[in-house]
Amino acid sequence: MKKITMFHLYDCKYCDYARQAIKELTEENPEYKGVEIDMIEENEHPEIIENYDYMAVPTLFIGDEKIFEAALFMPYETIKEGVKLAFEKAVD
Repeated sequence: MKKITMFHLYDCKYCDYARQAIKELTEENPEYKGVEIDMIEENEHPEIIENYDYMAVPTLFIGDEKIFEAALFMPYETIKEGVKLAFEKAVD
C-alpha cells in the first residue's frame, strides 16, 4: 500500500468534506483502513508545502503525483470521488 498525503486547512469546509469522505469510505471499504494518510495542515508546515504543486485544499498526493485537488463550490460527492480515487490508487 502507498501512503496518501493530504494538504488541508482546519477552517476549510471542503477539507471537512474530505475528512468526512475518508471516514465514510473507510467504513464502506475495510481495505482502505490500512492506508496511511499523512494530514498536513498548510499553515503549520510551510516548509513541506513548498515542495508540492497545488493551488487549493484539500489536495491529495501519492508520492509526488497529485491525485485530487478540490476547487471552490465543489460538491461533497465530487470530493468523495476524488478521495476514493486516491484510496484506489493507494491500495493498487
